[in-house]
Amino acid sequence: MNLPATLRNAAIILGATLLTSPVLAVDNEIVRLATTTSTYNSGLLDELLPRFEAEHPYQVQVIAVGTGKALRMGQDGDADLLMTHAPAAEKAFVDAGYGIEPEGVMYNDFIVVGPESDPASIQGLEEATQAFKQIADSDALFVSRGDDSGTHKKELALWRSSDIESGFEGYRAVGQGMGKVLQMASELQGYTLTDRGTWLAMQDKLDLSLLMQGDPRLFNPYQVILVNPERYEDLNTEGARVLAEWLTSEEGQQAIDEFRLEGEALFHASAGEGVSPQQGVSTGASQ
Repeated sequence: MNLPATLRNAAIILGATLLTSPVLAVDNEIVRLATTTSTYNSGLLDELLPRFEAEHPYQVQVIAVGTGKALRMGQDGDADLLMTHAPAAEKAFVDAGYGIEPEGVMYNDFIVVGPESDPASIQGLEEATQAFKQIADSDALFVSRGDDSGTHKKELALWRSSDIESGFEGYRAVGQGMGKVLQMASELQGYTLTDRGTWLAMQDKLDLSLLMQGDPRLFNPYQVILVNPERYEDLNTEGARVLAEWLTSEEGQQAIDEFRLEGEALFHASAGEGVSPQQGVSTGASQ
């Protein structure tokens, strides 16, 4: 069917407008960052991302989930960049061809918190496996994230190292993020494993005490990994790489080191010296 000249011209103009429309171009400006709840709950991203966005033509869409779910999102092409903290799972992700350019960005550590009364008598212990064994042996309440997060993976590894089955009578797997688990542990007066950053951000609102820390097994490294663009055509790999490079740059690393809550550092920058997914967990520092 032949359109009148005026309609043809209007269609051409409309097509050109749609091709150059900011509404369609916005996808190229958005970087989808799938990351752990600890980086979100601690307030770190609220500090870092506005600084990045002020200097770059990208807006970061944060998807705060457990590490396992973040890796699945990357595997499905539903994120452009991952920031996670489970080296063994990350190594498998990269080795399978789902991720590229892994880079250590920072670390903190895990700690065990629980009721001040400490019914399992773990306060002062130096080995996390001994603390876990005493919690199980005393049938004390332990609240687990149970969500395939990096924290949950670490917790399960500690139970295995303690030769303890995690399904003892006092064990509660709740399938929730770190903030909710801390609230539940506080309300139920149970123990839990948490990253230090989320603990520092929430401790004033909780009826819990820090009871066990310092075991090198509790070292908690974070990496950034680009989702492999060869697998998916609609990734914003350019924006993801710019964000990853900023996080591991001198400016980004300084911002991580300077982030404080009530005078305490929550994370320590580690680009160029941290654990990569290929290396696995070292016996390196803990806070």
